[in-house]
Amino acid sequence: MKYKKVWSVFFSATGTTQKIVAQIAGGISKELGLPEQSFDFTLPEARKEALRFTKDDLVVFGTPVIAGRVPNLLLKYLDTLEGGGAAAVPVVLYGNRNFDDALIELRDILEKGGFHTIAAAAFIGEHSFSEILAKGRPDEADLLLAKSFAEKTAEKAAALQAYGAPVDVEGIPSPYRGYYQPRDRHDNHIDIRKVKPVTSAGCDNCMICVKLCPLGSIDSNNTSEVPGICMKCCACIKKCPKKAKYFDDAGYLFHQRELEEVYARRAEPRWFL
Repeated sequence: MKYKKVWSVFFSATGTTQKIVAQIAGGISKELGLPEQSFDFTLPEARKEALRFTKDDLVVFGTPVIAGRVPNLLLKYLDTLEGGGAAAVPVVLYGNRNFDDALIELRDILEKGGFHTIAAAAFIGEHSFSEILAKGRPDEADLLLAKSFAEKTAEKAAALQAYGAPVDVEGIPSPYRGYYQPRDRHDNHIDIRKVKPVTSAGCDNCMICVKLCPLGSIDSNNTSEVPGICMKCCACIKKCPKKAKYFDDAGYLFHQRELEEVYARRAEPRWFL
């Protein structure tokens, strides 16, 4: 197949998904000798219009994994994508637990939107809830693997004469498994869907959290208030220079500790070609 441009397209509230997608797209563009362009749809303003591609494009498309799936708050926007016959490489980034059905779900979303998926990958990033779980990832080892994956993907893309079936990836085809639900020590479900971060007296109203919130949910007149939906991306917590935002909900904190204890092993990236 002949392509004219490689795209890196991503949702990345804390920068980890962006890091991997950029490494893969950059590697592919280098191998194929093509220009690269990026599109970041993390903030609400970027999701106001549909994103359109053509058959001349090769798109590396990345989202984080939330509760084992593509973030459900992005589904409405993702349904507006217009692939136009472009080649696509779905990439998901998870916080060291598991990617469950997120990768197969993203693959199916792209195929439904008019893309042809030719390769796919699941990488690991520091968990949004934690500064311990998968700390510092993606790290240098991850980036080297992403480079290798990019080289193999570029080789496959250059050799393709026609598109076949969607790339075969790990996961259960639709209907997908339900969203991952944490449980307490008595095996009761912990529901943190409506839990929101709180703000300490250390806040100096710098407004960084307002600008970073991917759902525009933090009140610009009172940054301690979160009237909108919280997707638990934790950008407002991890990027606050005063460390003034945090969660104090007991169920959330129990789940955070459980993740850090149970999934401390180093998960490794998986790719599919």
